[in-house]
Amino acid sequence: GYNALRYSVENDGKWSGRQLLQAHEQNVTDAPDDGGQLYVRNCTEPALHEFPNDIFTNEDRRHGAVVLHVLCAVYMFYALAIVCDDFFVPSLEKICERLHLSEDVAGATFMAAGSSAPELFTSVIGVFITKGDVGVGTIVGSAVFNILCIIGVCGLFAGQVVALSSWSLLRDSIYYTLSVVALIVFIYDERVSWWESLVLVLMYIIYIFIMKYNSTIHQCFERKTKNSANMVNGLASNTEMDDTSNCDATVVLLRKGNFHRKASVIMVDELLSAYPHQLSFSEAGLRIMITSHFPPKTRLSMASRMLINERQRLINSRTYPSGESEVAIKIPIKHVVENGTGPSNSAERSVNGTWRDEDVAEAGNKNENEDNENNENDEEEEEDDDDDDHEGPYTPFDLPAGKIEMLKWVFTWPLSFVLYFTVPNCNKPHLEKWFMVTFASSTLWIAAFSYMMVWMVTIIGYTLGIPDVIMGITFLAAGTSVPDCMASLIVARQGMGDMAVSNSIGSNVFDILIGLGLPWALQTLAVNYGSYIRLNSRGLIYSVGLLLASVFVTVFGVHMNKWKLDKKLGCVCLSLYGIFLCFSIMTEFNVFTFVNLPMCRDH
Repeated sequence: GYNALRYSVENDGKWSGRQLLQAHEQNVTDAPDDGGQLYVRNCTEPALHEFPNDIFTNEDRRHGAVVLHVLCAVYMFYALAIVCDDFFVPSLEKICERLHLSEDVAGATFMAAGSSAPELFTSVIGVFITKGDVGVGTIVGSAVFNILCIIGVCGLFAGQVVALSSWSLLRDSIYYTLSVVALIVFIYDERVSWWESLVLVLMYIIYIFIMKYNSTIHQCFERKTKNSANMVNGLASNTEMDDTSNCDATVVLLRKGNFHRKASVIMVDELLSAYPHQLSFSEAGLRIMITSHFPPKTRLSMASRMLINERQRLINSRTYPSGESEVAIKIPIKHVVENGTGPSNSAERSVNGTWRDEDVAEAGNKNENEDNENNENDEEEEEDDDDDDHEGPYTPFDLPAGKIEMLKWVFTWPLSFVLYFTVPNCNKPHLEKWFMVTFASSTLWIAAFSYMMVWMVTIIGYTLGIPDVIMGITFLAAGTSVPDCMASLIVARQGMGDMAVSNSIGSNVFDILIGLGLPWALQTLAVNYGSYIRLNSRGLIYSVGLLLASVFVTVFGVHMNKWKLDKKLGCVCLSLYGIFLCFSIMTEFNVFTFVNLPMCRDH
């Protein structure tokens, strides 16, 4: 059932150059037929042979043993998520602190590396071990998943309409488009040379510089596009903030929204440390709640409370006690909303539509007292939450409370046992100085888990007769991107759409330029200078082309939707992801045109 190509052997027994190359790449049968011609079995060598032998035979796997491989692959996905979130990313944060990197540069470099580590190691395995297309397939599939699926999930499950700012989306998507175009140009001839891989890495260094000077470029962009549309979206430009009002704290928050941060809470104490002598704790809380991260009703009631407080301050000619600013608590947003909207009823005290000074002063005092009570309650709740809810990795010797937590603990016990003794948790104060050891050991574990994951997926693909590229684009891509998806969804549910979207597109830029560029550069420059990286599948060109289309469609969809992320846009994005998968799979199986040689099977 294989396509057989015939190559004539010339009379002097020599082959032409192109024929020799093809014969070297494919399996040539030694016995010529009567006509003096050689048969070449024209198929792609499976990547399975590059891994250790499986304990099950192919027949065993076909009769059900493949289920064990699927379970093992899923466990590896989970292991990767735990190592990345609980050990790798905290160690990267510590490194950023020591290097005094600005937040945007840290987001573009170390944080992107943290969320995209599985894809990077999968790509390294694809280049150095399997020498196939599984790495490229994973990165292309993961990139489409990040754009269409993550934005789709955020739109559907955010529970609110999320406003997006045009600047961060345009900045990331334009540079991303350039990256994808460069990738298409380089892989078009199915081989990648050393200078092409170097160009990809250099493009990422330029991206870091763009992120470093992000605020300056943003201000230039805002000046040129300063119009009423920005105000309609409730996104006042930074320059307007600086010129017309003294809302420096609000500017800090708006700027924070543009970075690739995965924080699930807004930090009030960050505001206080930025403006130590200007804001009390309650003021900082109110300032946060008049930004565009909150619904209009909340913003209006918070603005009215701010006015009351300010007027009362002017009447009494005194300032808030500065001691309050020492309180540093993380306030989850739902607490703030609950605490913020309730007491504003006291703002309704008025006689014949005019405010009485005594009432205003009384209302102000009451608000301030309630604020203090709320802050104390929040602090107590936070402490309770810390005791009850599980934060950070499980420890193998401490049983958690609750049945579900118990099940999770049993499920992850082998993993937590190994990690407990091999990776120091640098989140704990007494192990904080070991952050470089955490970084090194977690990197090794990510490499090991990625290897296991690619091995299992290669076996599954071979058993079911699915090409490596398709396993990369579907199963591996979704598995490695699930942690990103959850992080973006948490952020989007709090109304910070910019952070969610730039997290998904930003990690794509890293995937393509570093995830593919770095392993290729190492192979063609360091390991084997002057060599070429060969790609087996012609269909990858089409998949990468679809990747480019997905960016255009997403940005166009967001623009047509008036820069809002809602359920309608979410459904469109998810359905587009389904179409992409169908297209890619059909292309790889040669439905539209001949792009791929079939996989060689053992008989």
